[in-house]
Amino acid sequence: MAAAKPENLSLVVHGPGDLRLENYPIPEPGPNEVLLKMHSVGICDFVVKKPMVLGHEASGTVVKVGSLVRHLQPGDRVAIEPGAPRETDEFCKIGRYNLSPTIFFCATPPDDGNLCRFYKHNANFCYKLPDNVTFEEGALIEPLSVGIHVLVCGAGPIGLVSLLAAKAMGAAQVVVTDLSASWLSKAKEVGADFILQISNESPQEIARKVEGLLGSKPEVTIECTGVEASIQAGIYATHSGGALVLVGLGSEMTRVPLVHTATREVDIKGVFRYCNTWPMAISISGLRVKGCEQFYFRPQCLSLDTRAVGLMTKGE
Repeated sequence: MAAAKPENLSLVVHGPGDLRLENYPIPEPGPNEVLLKMHSVGICDFVVKKPMVLGHEASGTVVKVGSLVRHLQPGDRVAIEPGAPRETDEFCKIGRYNLSPTIFFCATPPDDGNLCRFYKHNANFCYKLPDNVTFEEGALIEPLSVGIHVLVCGAGPIGLVSLLAAKAMGAAQVVVTDLSASWLSKAKEVGADFILQISNESPQEIARKVEGLLGSKPEVTIECTGVEASIQAGIYATHSGGALVLVGLGSEMTRVPLVHTATREVDIKGVFRYCNTWPMAISISGLRVKGCEQFYFRPQCLSLDTRAVGLMTKGE
């Protein structure tokens, strides 16, 4: 009797509250691709108009390599950079491939993600993990550059990773703001020097409280929520000559205190996904940053991932 083919169980979203575990064919890697057996995949918010496999923060093990792949081999543990350019366009030539209009990006329509058992990906965007970096840490790599005093607006997964990155890269003090007491508690556990729960304060009041906690205005603010009031608070809070990094994506039209920003020379920097950052982030992960081990929330096997999504939507 022939051996049964391995299943490629995949978590597919069909619409709001409609998640299904489905079997997809195991893909065959192209010449510049690798086939991976997935190990750790994060779950985040999603909006779709047609069925799509979830997952973009991921790590796994190489099981097969394409004919032109030389730097990876079966058995290698890798972190996956989810965005890979489909063609060498003007953005690729200047090293900003994340802005390419034709980029492939996991779990961004029309591209499927990697919350499945087997997945193929561009080999040049799979990065070997050293022995002292776990699969879970590899899946959470989304690095940022930071300053001396840092404000992180939002204590969700991206905010917490920003906190860890800030600490790893030498930030003296970091304050984290959020509406949720439970998320702020987690931020404190993983290394925040100060936490600030937001209620009904004005953006200016939030800025004053941040300055009071740090003893000065932060040189860098990392805004992870996309909420208009939070962006405004970030501008007021940031030190003159400092930078506000917009990581969270909100409404297309957002009101900001532009004159205040200009007269204090606060630079507003947009961040769309990421590029040229994975190797450095893997090196940072290997430093065993205090708090990293507390960041892995309720790991679930793939067959239970519909339950995991339910926990996420409840903020748990």
